[in-house]
Amino acid sequence: MDAEAGLSSIAPPVFDGDNYQIWAVRMETYLDALDLWEAVEEDYEIPTLPANPTMAQIKAHKEKKTKKSKAKACLFAAVSATIFSRIMSLKTAKEIWDFLKSEYEGDERIRGMQVLNLIRDFEMQKMKETETIKEYADRLLGIANRVRLLGLRLQ
Repeated sequence: MDAEAGLSSIAPPVFDGDNYQIWAVRMETYLDALDLWEAVEEDYEIPTLPANPTMAQIKAHKEKKTKKSKAKACLFAAVSATIFSRIMSLKTAKEIWDFLKSEYEGDERIRGMQVLNLIRDFEMQKMKETETIKEYADRLLGIANRVRLLGLRLQ
C-alpha cells in the first residue's frame, strides 16, 4: 500500500463549529499530506488545453483539475451537515476555506479577547492536591497551546 492510499483511508478531521483554530491546523496538514493544499491556498486557474495538446499537457491539465476537485471534496467531508449546508454552493476549495475562516476564526478583536481570557485562566491555575505534576503541566501546556493557535505567544 503506498503512502497516499494509506493516508486517504484516514478520515479528515470533522469541523462542527467549535475549535476552529485546531481544526484548521489539522485540516491544512491533512490536505498538505494528500498534496492538495496548493489547490486550496492558491486557487489557481486551470488553463485550457491548446489545439493539439501533448500527452504531458493533457496529464498536467487533468492532474490540476483533479486536485481542485479532491480538495473541495475533502473540505465537504470535513464539516458537519449543518456547516455543509452553508458552504455547498461555493464553487472552489479556496472559497470554502476563506468562508470558514471568516465565519469561525473571528476578527482580531475577538481573538485578542480570547487570548486575554486564556492568559487570565493560565495565571489563575493552581495544582490540585489529587493531580500529578505531569497532569498539571499538561493543563498549563494546553492553555499555552490554545493561545499559540490564536496567533500570540505567552511571555
